[in-house]
Amino acid sequence: MASPLHQVFRGRRVVLPDGVRPASILVRDGVIASVAAYEADASGGAPVVDAGDALLLPGLVDTHVHANEPGRTQWEGFASATRAAAAGGVTTIVEMPLNSIPATTSADALRQKIGAAEGRIRVDTGFWGGVVPGNAAELRPLWQAGAWGFKCFLVPSGVDEFEGVGEADLRAAMPVLAELGAPLLVHAEVPGPIDAAAAECASLDPRAYASYLRSRPPAAETEAVEMVIRLCREFGTRVHVVHLATTEALQLLRRARAEGLPVTVETCPHYLHFCAEEIADGATAWKCAPPIRGRATREGLWEALAARDIDLVASDHSPCPPEMKGMDAGDFFRAWGGIASLQLGLPVMWTEARRRGIGMERVVEWMSAAPARLAGLAHRKGAIAPGRDADLVVFDPDAAWTVDAAALHHRHPVTPYAGETVSGQVLATYVRGAQAYAPGQDPAPGGHILLRGQE
Repeated sequence: MASPLHQVFRGRRVVLPDGVRPASILVRDGVIASVAAYEADASGGAPVVDAGDALLLPGLVDTHVHANEPGRTQWEGFASATRAAAAGGVTTIVEMPLNSIPATTSADALRQKIGAAEGRIRVDTGFWGGVVPGNAAELRPLWQAGAWGFKCFLVPSGVDEFEGVGEADLRAAMPVLAELGAPLLVHAEVPGPIDAAAAECASLDPRAYASYLRSRPPAAETEAVEMVIRLCREFGTRVHVVHLATTEALQLLRRARAEGLPVTVETCPHYLHFCAEEIADGATAWKCAPPIRGRATREGLWEALAARDIDLVASDHSPCPPEMKGMDAGDFFRAWGGIASLQLGLPVMWTEARRRGIGMERVVEWMSAAPARLAGLAHRKGAIAPGRDADLVVFDPDAAWTVDAAALHHRHPVTPYAGETVSGQVLATYVRGAQAYAPGQDPAPGGHILLRGQE
C-alpha cells in the first residue's frame, strides 16, 4: 500500500515533458508520485501549494558551477553559491573541480570537498572530477568515489592547482574514461592561436575590450574542438564542449554528431545576452574566457540552440573578490576571467527567449532536462514526471525587474548583469518538496550530496 501523500503542487501552467498545461503534482517522500488533472481532489488532507497562473517549472540543473570551496571561500563557498542557486530556481548543481584547494583531481580531494559541502548546501549538489597532467591513475578511484564525470582545460586554467592538458595527457586519460563510460567536459581553447595573438596584442590598450577580444581568437576554440572530436573518434570517449562562444566550431560539431560520435555542447547565458559591441572599455566585470564575441555570433548561437545544434545552457558561475576583477584599473589582461550569474540564468534566458518567440518548454529543456542527462541524473532530475524528485519552481514570467547586484545572494556583489532589466522572477523554489527559497525567507540548508551510484 502506498504511503499517504505528503504534498500537492498545482498550477494552471505547469511545464511538463509533453507541453504546458494545468496539472496537479502529487508528492510522496519528496518524490513525484503522479501527475494528475488540475481539478483532481487527491490531497487527502495533504498541504497544497497552488501556483495559480504562475508557471510551475522543474527545478533547473546547472552543471557548470564554481563554488571554490574548500580553500577559496573568500571567492564564493557552498553556502552562498547554493543560496543564490535556490533564489534563481536552480535545484541541482554539479560543481567544478578547480578553484578549490585541493583541486578535485583525486578521490581524497573529492572526500575533502564533500566534507566542505555537507550541512551547508541548500540545493542538491554533485561534483565533477578533474583531468590534469599525470593523474590518469586517479580517474577510476574518483569515479568510484562518486564523481559524475571529468573536466579538463586545454589552456592554463588561471589557478596553479589545476594545470591544463595537452594531447598526450588526453591520450592517457580518454581510454580510461571511455571504459568507465564517463563524460569528459572540455574547456575548448588551445594555446597556439592565443600565443600567436599575444605578440600582436602586447602593444594594445589593455583597457580596450577590443584588445582582449583580439587576444583570444575564435581559432583557439575551433582548433580545440577539432582535436577533441578527433580523439573522441579514436577512443569513443563521451565528450562535452563547455561554454561554446563561437559559431565557427558549429560545423565541426554538426559533422561529428552526424557521424554518430558521442559529442555534446553547451553555451552560457552571457554569450546569449551580451555582445562585444555593447561592452565598454575598462568594463572588466564582462571578462570571461572564451570572450563574449560580437552581435552576429550571439545571434548565431541562438540559431544553433533553436536548431538543437547546441544541447544545453549552463551558467559557468565563476565569481571572485571584487579586487580580482580590477574594475578600478579596467585592465582586461590582468582581471580575473569569470562571470557571476548563478541566480540570474533563468530570467536572463527567459528574457531573450521570449524576445525571439521561444517558449518556456525549450528553456526548460536547455537548462533542466539536457543538463540532467549530461550528468547522469535524468532518472531523478530535469522534468516533472513520476519517479523524479519534487524539484519545483514557481515562476512569474511577466514580472519585469532591474538587477541590483547588492541584492543577489552570491558572496560578492559583482556581476555584469547589474542594472539590466529582465523578465521573469522566481517566487519560490522547492528541493525534494521542501522549500529552499522564497523572497524574504531563509530556509535552513537542506540539499543532498549527490554521488554517482549512491544517490
